[in-house]
Amino acid sequence: MTTHPILIDGQWRPSAGTQVFQAVNPKTKEPLPENYPVSPWSEVEEVIQVAARAAETVRNWPGSRFADFLEAYANLIEERAAELIAMANQETGLPVQPRLKDVELPRTTNQLRQAAKAARDGSWAEPTIDTATNIRSILGPIGPVAVFGPNNFPYAYNGIAGGDFASAVAAGNPVIAKGHSSHPGTTRLFAEAAHQAAVATKMPNGFVQLIYRTGHSDGAKLVSHPLLGGIGYTGSRSAGVVLKEAADRVGKPIYLELSSINPVYFLPGALAERGAALAEQFATSCLMGVGQFCTNPGLVIALAGPHTEEFIRDTTARFSAAPVGTLLSEGVQNNLHSGIQTLVKHGATLLTGGAIGGGAGFSCQNTLLRVSGERFVKTSEALQTEAFGNASLIVVAKDEAELLAITRCLEGNLTGSIYSSTDGSDDALYDRVVNILRLKVGRLLNDKMPTGVAVVASMNHGGPFPATGHSGFTAVGFPASIRRFAMLQCYDAVRLNRLPAALQNKNPTGTLWRRVDGNLTQADVPATQG
Repeated sequence: MTTHPILIDGQWRPSAGTQVFQAVNPKTKEPLPENYPVSPWSEVEEVIQVAARAAETVRNWPGSRFADFLEAYANLIEERAAELIAMANQETGLPVQPRLKDVELPRTTNQLRQAAKAARDGSWAEPTIDTATNIRSILGPIGPVAVFGPNNFPYAYNGIAGGDFASAVAAGNPVIAKGHSSHPGTTRLFAEAAHQAAVATKMPNGFVQLIYRTGHSDGAKLVSHPLLGGIGYTGSRSAGVVLKEAADRVGKPIYLELSSINPVYFLPGALAERGAALAEQFATSCLMGVGQFCTNPGLVIALAGPHTEEFIRDTTARFSAAPVGTLLSEGVQNNLHSGIQTLVKHGATLLTGGAIGGGAGFSCQNTLLRVSGERFVKTSEALQTEAFGNASLIVVAKDEAELLAITRCLEGNLTGSIYSSTDGSDDALYDRVVNILRLKVGRLLNDKMPTGVAVVASMNHGGPFPATGHSGFTAVGFPASIRRFAMLQCYDAVRLNRLPAALQNKNPTGTLWRRVDGNLTQADVPATQG
């Protein structure tokens, strides 16, 4: 059986590795016929060296060069859409429509084009000219970026096509993509299109490179390599923390998306007004995509009372009646079941589900659990174990004081949602909850489930640890997501002709920039066209 090559230094070539792996069709549980290599350290070292050379080549290129590449790449992806959709469906079990064809693939090309627009106009770089001191600053490329893609978004977060990739390229950085073992064929097809776009737009060899898999220790060596500029990682908390520790030891910036249970509050007035509708919204959101979203609502918090009990009965019935979908892999299935068992071990009661099976291929029953607020507060760490998939835990607080105590126990999350009454009866409690919750979540929602993530400039897809590694950054939305892969570069009395174009006293590219007047106590002049 042929083993697929890897993309190194502008060439597809056989890997030096002797170990191989195969993707598995999650619906049939059968291995797919193609082999993919596990790269040894010598190969990883070469990839980094080549990327560092490419970074030197492109360091002073205008943003339009990277925009050209991103736009050409988006076009080529659309040309290969049928092939990409068929491959991802086979490797992940995700439905062709609407998920792959109508939602995720258009989102991916949209991200690439938004990144291209930001690269071309340069406003993400925040050029600043201090006229009194002749000191100027701008965000510039950080150096080669390694991107680790996850299993649950084969397109939109793919290591060589997703948001981290687009952001790193828009900042002017070469990318070393590390594929995910669940969908190597999909990643290979993206890499072929990326390489074709790189050649067409005259990017240097090594600007985009792909390795499929490494040993765990080699992954830690990769993120701590002195020639690497930064890292984008989306995946499990356990693996992400290992990489973070390795990167932190040597001061490498690493941007992580790890774990989030996304608490949803149903305040009493909301349940009294529209409890059945909220049960439907919640069940639909939690079971959508078999719950395999980083913004899946895995925790519900409500006050004890008859309307809450009615909501729980209604939601339990909906979970029991809904069809059970296919999970992405055996690992996801086993981790979900393990997470459910952990919740039960620490005091949660199963309302429905809890067992492996129930659907085609890798699957787990739709699972709903409940626990008292008192128990949650006493065992909050264990009861916040992420059960990634079609499962959720309902916490019932005996009174408002306990509800606030539960909120204080929450770890960092990507999102937090609060449903309240329309007549204002929940407003006082809302104010008390949100005062605590606001520092626990990156995105706060009202009367809305968290599963949708709009790719817009105002979006924050981030949050306090363990949702991400740094609460000041977002993985979605341009230009903000680009700034993760940039360094602040300051020029003090540097001759005008030696400055980046955006910092010269002319502004030929139309880049947004601002002037400041020499000391920190004075307000910056708003950004204007130069």
